[in-house]
Amino acid sequence: MFLLVGLGNPGAKYQGNRHNAGFMAIDAIADGLGLGAFRSKFQAEVTDGKIGTERVLLMKPQTFYNESGRAVQEACRFHKIPPEDVLVFHDEIDLAPGKLRIKKGGGLAGNNGLKSIAAHLSPDVWRCRIGVGHPGHKDAVTHHVLKDFAKEERDGWFGEMLYRMGPAAKHLLPLTDENTQRFVSAVFQPPKAEKKAPRAEAKPKPQAPPPPEKTPSAFDALKGLIGKKD
Repeated sequence: MFLLVGLGNPGAKYQGNRHNAGFMAIDAIADGLGLGAFRSKFQAEVTDGKIGTERVLLMKPQTFYNESGRAVQEACRFHKIPPEDVLVFHDEIDLAPGKLRIKKGGGLAGNNGLKSIAAHLSPDVWRCRIGVGHPGHKDAVTHHVLKDFAKEERDGWFGEMLYRMGPAAKHLLPLTDENTQRFVSAVFQPPKAEKKAPRAEAKPKPQAPPPPEKTPSAFDALKGLIGKKD
């Protein structure tokens, strides 16, 4: 079994925050795969199903962002899921808005959710970084990530990214560099151009009705007789 984890904070207060981009990604993938409703387990909200032939558990920890590792550890211990089969979706201030990157392991970049997962499980999990942009100064970071996505972002790049994550998830498993890159490519693949409706053929202009046949007069009949030779 594989584990897909979204980082975020529980509760309506945080629902639209940039810090909850991971939760939103998990919801989008669950919807795209047609999985069942989330239920409470492992100090988290979870749902499960299959991607292709691979079993997968989707998780939104309810321990708050900075303690996500406790829920991840509990699920991995129960299902015997190794760190290399875990993919964590999270917001990334060091990526421009609209950028998406996946890699295995690496630095924690000051992300307290990843630090918690590293402490309770391992630093060698896969990470899907969702760019939300940097506010420009470190003192503004907390306010930036705990602020809702703007309507223009929800209707634009972020909403479009989420919309494509569901169908793109079929490429994710098993977790390899090749498969994760396929997922990223599918998320950013431009939509197919809509086929234009065939141009309607110009209707032929109505033609004037032929003039009514002239009833032969006695004079016409006479001309015909004159032209005949014996």
